[in-house]
Amino acid sequence: MLRRRANQRFVVPTMFVLTLFLVVMDASITTVALPSIAAQFRVSPAAIDGVVVVYPVCVGMVIPASGWLGDRFGTKRVLLSAMVAFTAASALCGTAGSLGELVAYRGLQGLAGGMLTPVANAILFRTFTTQERVRVSRFMTIPQQMAPAVAPLLGGFLVDGFSWRWVFYVNLPVGLATVVFGLLCLHEQRQPAPGRFDLPGLLLAAAGMGTLMYGLCEGAQQGWTAVPILAALAAGALLLTATVALELRIAEPMLRLRLFGSRIFRDAGVVNLFGLIPFQGAMFMAPLFLQQGRGFSAVESGSSTFTEALGVLLMVQVVSRVYGRLGPRRLIAGGLLMVGVVLAAMATCDLHTGIWTFRGYMFLLGVGMGAVFMPAMVVTFAVVEQADVGQAATLNMVLRQMSGGMAPALVAGVLAAGTLHRVGAAGTVGTPPVGAYRVAYLVLAVIALLCGLYTAARMRDGVSGRDSRPRGRAGADAHAAEAHATEGPS
Repeated sequence: MLRRRANQRFVVPTMFVLTLFLVVMDASITTVALPSIAAQFRVSPAAIDGVVVVYPVCVGMVIPASGWLGDRFGTKRVLLSAMVAFTAASALCGTAGSLGELVAYRGLQGLAGGMLTPVANAILFRTFTTQERVRVSRFMTIPQQMAPAVAPLLGGFLVDGFSWRWVFYVNLPVGLATVVFGLLCLHEQRQPAPGRFDLPGLLLAAAGMGTLMYGLCEGAQQGWTAVPILAALAAGALLLTATVALELRIAEPMLRLRLFGSRIFRDAGVVNLFGLIPFQGAMFMAPLFLQQGRGFSAVESGSSTFTEALGVLLMVQVVSRVYGRLGPRRLIAGGLLMVGVVLAAMATCDLHTGIWTFRGYMFLLGVGMGAVFMPAMVVTFAVVEQADVGQAATLNMVLRQMSGGMAPALVAGVLAAGTLHRVGAAGTVGTPPVGAYRVAYLVLAVIALLCGLYTAARMRDGVSGRDSRPRGRAGADAHAAEAHATEGPS
């Protein structure tokens, strides 16, 4: 009875925010507890690297199957089952009695977490039409931006006030509340003909994503020329190439790569893969620069990076109101170019840069990315039919997962190169000098500027060619939204 009365236009965004906040928070808060975990199990900080690496590896392995599972068994059933597993794995992590147990339980968290985000995206985009997604997207950015900003502060409080185990226990009330809310209020969504299960495609994609994510996550730690890293990167690339070749040949693939035949979907994919690297790299590097380069405390660092979330939230409110007049191309390109300029300014930071100057840069960085996040998400699904939403969400998550792996790998590589160059003959690797951070900011700035120029030159606001004939109700909604997006001067 309650399910029938529940307004899905309220229930679905609430489920989306709770789910993504939990997933993003967990990924961010765990790093704060690593020193305490190392002390608990009496191992070196380098030895607990597996606690961090196993999570994205397992996420990458399970993402390819999420779209088909949601279509076949229902998005509500898959989402809530994954949430139960994620919550249970969090409890197990908190009770781990050894480092091996903790790594194993983090792997279970990753397998469940890899299901949560793409399925939650699919539910959201099936509930709202393309025009409505522009308005609801104001809420979509809340968990993605607030969680990484809050995590360092909350993690520091829990570790210092209680123990490292509470960075996992904190997931339990949110996870349980989300499951109960979903059981009572969320409607089921299931596609009538999801197709056969593509086992060869799943095995190839899971192995390729898993090995590639391992190579990206461990490269800076072990060295990019280390044999295991080179082998992982090469194997990942070969396996993913084989995945593409297979998925384009069969009628019912696990990954519907033919969606990239749409120019709009393809250009949005470029933004999701490469355009997010500068932002994610800057967010990864900011705490390192403030704490290692400048000697600030974790609280000072967290309060300084938090201003980025304020910039995003402010800009998203503006973007949702001007999207129809400006269209995604101008907004995304302008946002990326602004990010490039801000990162270039951050490259001038040194030991004498004031903390409020840095906070101002982080705020402006958030403003720039606020013009990118929502339009990139909306335009990704602009020409996707209802039956393909689950697959589109999976492909979008694959690209973002790869971007999330490349960003810290790139930053860590630049910082490591700068550190080695600094110590040179001494042969001892120490803390990266401020100059290495400045070079890293410049590298990220160049990537942002190139992506902004690519978007300005290539992305289309409207549909044309094969994109101009979308089929079905979802296609009609997309066509109407795209026509609305191109109103005004061109």
